[in-house]
Amino acid sequence: MNVAIITAAGKGTRLKSNISKQFLNIYNKPILAHTLSIFEKTPKIDAIYVSVPKDYLDSCRKDIVEKYKFSKVRELVIGGSHRQASVFNAISSIPEDTNIVLIHDGVRPLVTPEEINATIRRLINDNKKDPEVKGVILAAPAKETIKKIIGQTIDSTIPRDTVWHAQTPQTFFYREIIEAHRKAAEEDYIGTDDASLIERMGWKVNVVRGRHENIKITTPIDLFLAEFFINKNGKP
Repeated sequence: MNVAIITAAGKGTRLKSNISKQFLNIYNKPILAHTLSIFEKTPKIDAIYVSVPKDYLDSCRKDIVEKYKFSKVRELVIGGSHRQASVFNAISSIPEDTNIVLIHDGVRPLVTPEEINATIRRLINDNKKDPEVKGVILAAPAKETIKKIIGQTIDSTIPRDTVWHAQTPQTFFYREIIEAHRKAAEEDYIGTDDASLIERMGWKVNVVRGRHENIKITTPIDLFLAEFFINKNGKP
């Protein structure tokens, strides 16, 4: 079974809104609902678990899951004090016979079913070739020159072809990702993303090339861009 975990427990303070960003509307539909609709219609996804803030639990169930008839959503899980804790809460709630876990930001509504399927397919195929590959993530190559800065001075220029922007979904085998999260929790380690927890265990994470359009809505300009791309794709 392939399970998607959608993280939607953040506050979204950089958008300067009284409403958590995942519940803001784009074309009269919450951002989270846009995201869930993509996973709902992806054939390779069997079940969806969503981490949400405790005070949004009832409204999320009523105004999003029930309203838009997301039949694959199995459970709403109360989020933790930070993203990694929210993911761990969700992973701990899914069935132990799960094979593959996909972790995706609730505020990335522009991912496609093809990209979701590609991460699952690559994980299975790459693991057959190299058993040390336990994860696959979407990522997009850097478009601008990258500088390493110390203080306010450039220390070095990093070759741009070696730098990619990590995106989601990040896709892993269940046993390895829950083990990595448990170890991180035991040692009070906070990673920059879920892939970093797998890397920390000594396993390999491969990359599927994604699109720069697969943005994470964090700032007001991101909200504007998401509206533009959704309209451009004819899905308002």
